[in-house]
Amino acid sequence: MHGSAHIADIEAAAARLAPYATVTPVLESPALNARAGCRVLLKAELFQRTGSFKFRGAMNFLLQLPAEARARGVVAFSSGNHAQGVAAAASELGVAATIVMPKDAPAAKIAGTKAFGARILFYDRLREDREEIANAIVVQSGATLLRPFDDAAVLAGQGTVGLEFARQAANLGVTLDRVAVPCSGGGLVAGVGLGLRAAGTVAQVFAVEPQDFDGMGRSLRAGQRMAAPGGPMSVADALMAPMPGAIPFAVARHTVAGGLAVSDAELERAVAYAAQVLKLVVEPGGAAGLAALLAGKFGGGPIVGVVLSGGNCDPERLAACCTRWPEP
Repeated sequence: MHGSAHIADIEAAAARLAPYATVTPVLESPALNARAGCRVLLKAELFQRTGSFKFRGAMNFLLQLPAEARARGVVAFSSGNHAQGVAAAASELGVAATIVMPKDAPAAKIAGTKAFGARILFYDRLREDREEIANAIVVQSGATLLRPFDDAAVLAGQGTVGLEFARQAANLGVTLDRVAVPCSGGGLVAGVGLGLRAAGTVAQVFAVEPQDFDGMGRSLRAGQRMAAPGGPMSVADALMAPMPGAIPFAVARHTVAGGLAVSDAELERAVAYAAQVLKLVVEPGGAAGLAALLAGKFGGGPIVGVVLSGGNCDPERLAACCTRWPEP
């Protein structure tokens, strides 16, 4: 863990990432607008390299890593999207990457990580501590730990989503009033709040988390970092950090208005709605903001933004969601 993130860091990250990251599209659906009763703009990070926003933070971190540290490689722990983001960014820069992944990570995410040439070490998420495993590799090899969210450079990279979103809305002649962002450890939602401010947009930003993994919402209400109970695994494998990171929470206290919790059923319905109505493949975690909107937990407006943070969904999961919700 190091540092804190500021508006200037988001702007610097955007310039740094310009040659590497995709400027993802902002999409709009008349059907969704009618359903929500307001104008909804969707920031489609599923079209980012590796299928999620995570590439941004990983690349921003690696681009600032000194050459001698790059030569020793990097280590990350992740259930999948951070793993792929780190693997792709490391591959792009010729840096060796080792990823500590749970054995039960979605097959699509394991395959994606392998495809970028990273070395994968599997662990049992019920019996083993992924941070202990990663730290042991760091001690043994001298590699640098690339954290999924509790790092200022990673947060600044993720924050470029907000900067881009605000500018794209301005190009459409509108200003975002409320923005829903999926949240796990908080790097994306805190960064998006900062990125919107970097663009001069003062929108209300909300963290959307799975029920019982709503650590950011609980922490914002309490005014200090709080752990959610955790409990049974969520269908949103990407959003299972029970407590926000220290750096994201410190930023979120100033940039995030509150937190919303969604059930597994609401997440599955959002995946089905994205596929059947929007014609988009969105993973359960990536669909958290959409889930809150469809469930009537998030609205207002008149201009609502929703970050679709990732699309790395196994075909079996997608089919199950669509079968369960034939008319989402």
